[in-house]
Amino acid sequence: MTKSELIQRLAEANPHLYQRDVERIVTTIFDEITDALANGDRVELRGFGAFSVKERSARVGRNPRTGAAVNVAAKYIPYFKTGKQLREKLNS
Repeated sequence: MTKSELIQRLAEANPHLYQRDVERIVTTIFDEITDALANGDRVELRGFGAFSVKERSARVGRNPRTGAAVNVAAKYIPYFKTGKQLREKLNS
């Protein structure tokens, strides 16, 4: 599902809201999650899951074309861990 499909489904499920308002709500939620992760915070949505940031340390990788060694810098990546209710729903 893409962001626009999510907005469309929410707008259809809530006919009392304008689509532009639903789009603003979804964008605001995603922006707040992004800002929290950028600040190093953890975002937990009960029953759905938790977003956090993990650090990948620097390492030596390989160029797949040439096989030459390449230094890969340390970086931060977003990490998502599913919540119990989501896991149970997926596995039922």
